[in-house]
Amino acid sequence: MSNPQQLRYSKEHEWLSAAADGVSTVGITEHAANALGDVVFVQLPEVGSTVSAGETCGELESTKSVSDLYSPVSGEITEVNEDVVDDPSLVNSAPFEGGWLFKVRVAEEPGDLLSADEYTEFSGS
Repeated sequence: MSNPQQLRYSKEHEWLSAAADGVSTVGITEHAANALGDVVFVQLPEVGSTVSAGETCGELESTKSVSDLYSPVSGEITEVNEDVVDDPSLVNSAPFEGGWLFKVRVAEEPGDLLSADEYTEFSGS
């Protein structure tokens, strides 16, 4: 398992892309997807809603459990991945590509996001 170097990571196992025009993409890590097991339902924040760093903004349900989805940054949701809503297994099969969850116009980024190497050490993956 390899965590892409260009991303940053939260201790709640979300990843965050670098902002393009102020908008970043968010998903969960491969480590989190594997820990969850087969994802069967995804509830994402609504476009236009505001999220806060470290706060719950959705839910992922797997065959094993239900887990909260946290936003790694504060800002406004600009897009959600409808493909993941229609086919939640994308979270497991492509967590860093087609399994992304939402895009957020970043208003504030916390200082505690981890680099890929720091996240690998933190998660043991």
